[in-house]
Amino acid sequence: MAVGKLKPGPELALFEAYNARLRPALTVTEIPEAKGSPAEIRRREGAGLLAALPPRALVIAMDLGGHSPDSEGLAALMTRWEETAKPLAFVIGGTEGLDEAVQARADQRLSLGKMTWPHFLVRGMLAEQLFRAQAIRTNHPYHRSWRP
Repeated sequence: MAVGKLKPGPELALFEAYNARLRPALTVTEIPEAKGSPAEIRRREGAGLLAALPPRALVIAMDLGGHSPDSEGLAALMTRWEETAKPLAFVIGGTEGLDEAVQARADQRLSLGKMTWPHFLVRGMLAEQLFRAQAIRTNHPYHRSWRP
């Protein structure tokens, strides 16, 4: 689930390239970007994200302040999450970030590192890391653990 609609361009191409490799592929629910003050934007977008969550979903909020595992750690998390038998919902906020209500609903907060990334790039980066985690879990040679 993500705020904003990806338009044709490099961000969408990146996401589609890695999503095509994932089994099963990700399904993206896009929430419209809101207008107003930063707090009002977060509130409106957060309400849209929360309303669109699948029932019983295990919610993983993409958040700069979240847990930042290495690739092997993400692979282990994916195994644990899948063992819950709940649908996984990765939530990506918009320009103003995620509302506190979304963060409170999240079962886990996950970060792609300490740097701030544009929310449209996060989709492609997350898809790549999920593919990498899948490769680690299936002993596929895509991930080279020996590299620093």
